[in-house]
Amino acid sequence: MSELFDRFRAFILKQTGIALEPERDYMIETRLSPVQRAFGLPDLSALLAQAMADRHPELARATVEAMLTGETFFFRDRQVFHALRETILPDVLEARKDLRRLRIWCAACSTGQEPYSIAMILDEEARHLRGWQIEIVATDLSQGALDTAREGLYNQFEVQRGLPVALLLRYFHRDRDRWRIAEHLRSMVEFQQLNLTADRAPSGVFDLIFCRNVLMYFEPGMKQEILARAGGAMARDGWLVLGATENTAGLDSNLEQDPRIPGAYRPHDPAAGRVINISSRIRVSG
Repeated sequence: MSELFDRFRAFILKQTGIALEPERDYMIETRLSPVQRAFGLPDLSALLAQAMADRHPELARATVEAMLTGETFFFRDRQVFHALRETILPDVLEARKDLRRLRIWCAACSTGQEPYSIAMILDEEARHLRGWQIEIVATDLSQGALDTAREGLYNQFEVQRGLPVALLLRYFHRDRDRWRIAEHLRSMVEFQQLNLTADRAPSGVFDLIFCRNVLMYFEPGMKQEILARAGGAMARDGWLVLGATENTAGLDSNLEQDPRIPGAYRPHDPAAGRVINISSRIRVSG
């Protein structure tokens, strides 16, 4: 079985760029057991062999999607969303006050909790955004996760994770035994399928890019490629927000960490030799 697991890890690396560590082989069995049952296969070995045989595309797709990390919840790492409200958003609004356009990309958005958290903040600050063109593009490799995100329907456990009761009552309504997010928030987010390791970034330039808690699963070379794609899609005075445990150390990146916010990066200005910093002249209050 160990040889089969080695081959499967190589298969996942090729398909997704994600490097599964051998010590986490238990996760393969845990995540693939439902797929095995769904396709009526006798055991895990049969599933892995058929998924890698390139003769069953639906089985291969289901197997890969089951291995994609889907851990997410609303307002994950509150410090980041506090910084978005208090520092990042005011900077961007000041920088774009003449254009009155704001573009945000949420990479590896999973089932949509992150882009919807951002949409809630923007909706709360609507008085500062009246007349603005707002665009949130959320991408993920998993089609199943994107289907859930587009539907905007979450169970009790999912809405209890990180979502304040006041926002639950304001932006969700009961749909039988689940909660559906408000239609006007769903309409703020455009969901697209995208493979960070192979596909180009969504078209256009973004003022803010969230790429949190995903780089940790890639090898250094792939991290560098992903950061290069993100940097190429980011405005010269834009922001990139990584996960709390992620950084660009040891990677050839034209990004520097903003000293005010852990995990937040700005494009490096070669002429000035410093982080481009737009002074905030307004404060978005919570």
